[in-house]
Amino acid sequence: MKMQSNFLYALTIFMTATFGSLSAQNSTVVGPEFGIKGGVNMSNLYSDSDEINDENVLWGFNAGVYAAFPIADNVFIQPEILYTTKGAELDYNYAGIEGTSKFKLNYIEVPLLVRFNLTENFNIHVGGYASYLVNAKTKGEGDVEFDEEFDADDFERFDAGLSAGVGVDFNPISVGLRYNYGLTTIGKERTVLGSSYTFPDAKNSNLSLYLSYKLN
Repeated sequence: MKMQSNFLYALTIFMTATFGSLSAQNSTVVGPEFGIKGGVNMSNLYSDSDEINDENVLWGFNAGVYAAFPIADNVFIQPEILYTTKGAELDYNYAGIEGTSKFKLNYIEVPLLVRFNLTENFNIHVGGYASYLVNAKTKGEGDVEFDEEFDADDFERFDAGLSAGVGVDFNPISVGLRYNYGLTTIGKERTVLGSSYTFPDAKNSNLSLYLSYKLN
């Protein structure tokens, strides 16, 4: 759970520092926004049993489109469609054989957020996401190198969780930081010799730093 704490700490620091540097300004309801966005992901997996918790971060990316529809002064509903990478990077050392294994999960993700424009230049957004697994693969680097693609049907195709983040707006460009907390396990439940278990019994944890560009 240490990686989740680091993610949430980074999010809090970013929000505090940014909000402290901006002054409040009034704004009114405006028309819908449409844009494109992309950035980098810092991903990991976590387990409620603490069996799969690693401090390493798997670097990846996110890219897609977004829209924002005003529902009140300073409040927007913001749906997005993204291609995003998640997973984990694990170090291993078995019988003198050392290396790193990168477990990659690639999703089509649909966040649905409520965005609050606290000032003309600063917003916070909260909500949830649902995603569909496109493919899964693992790559090994070190004493033993490998590059293998898994059958995506061996994992849960659908993932869902909670999202929260902050953004700084410099019309038409925005910079933001968002944390996604997975609520569903990525592995399927299996039964062996009458006993049921989930493998892998882990959930997604992802911090994204993104840049967006408003098209209208």
